[in-house]
Amino acid sequence: MSFIAEHEREAGFVHVVLITTGSVASIKAPLIVEELLRYQKVKVEAVATKASLAFFTKGDIRNAGSRVWVDEDEWTGTFKIGDPILHIELRRWADVVLVAPCSANTLSKIAHGICDNLVTSLMRALAPTTPTYIFPAMNTLMYEHPLTSEHLRIVRDVVRYNVVGPIGKNLACGDVGVGAMTEWRDIVKIVVDLFQLAPKKQE
Repeated sequence: MSFIAEHEREAGFVHVVLITTGSVASIKAPLIVEELLRYQKVKVEAVATKASLAFFTKGDIRNAGSRVWVDEDEWTGTFKIGDPILHIELRRWADVVLVAPCSANTLSKIAHGICDNLVTSLMRALAPTTPTYIFPAMNTLMYEHPLTSEHLRIVRDVVRYNVVGPIGKNLACGDVGVGAMTEWRDIVKIVVDLFQLAPKKQE
């Protein structure tokens, strides 16, 4: 299945790319997709790392009303010169990008400019003008590791992404502390407020 931005973009719509990475908070992805699609003139495409698919299935996202793109969709083994390149087409399509959740691993990759999968290739290809939000999610001690603050500094001050969270709560691993992803409804609200989205009328 190929994806070509100019065929997929729809005039007057807000095009949201939801990126999920290897944190248990990825389990919230179908809820984020479903809630975004309750608003008028919104389209969503999800892009998942392999690790994030431990927490939801492609079917969960399809049931919520969207699609999931993974590494195998980019590296099919059948590429010919002139074929669309998925991470570039997704970049052209996106009006806003949400990395929710952003694991410690993916945060480190983004901070260092690594492009070893579809997610990090897309992140590296983004235009500086595309609003991009990073929602860190990790164990408290991983969050408190000295490298994390340095990676967040680079992402915030050098790359100029918006970093939101994490928050403090009982974590899935059993620890209590800061490291949980921002509440999923608050993530949706950021997009709603940014684009002044209106809810769909009830049938």
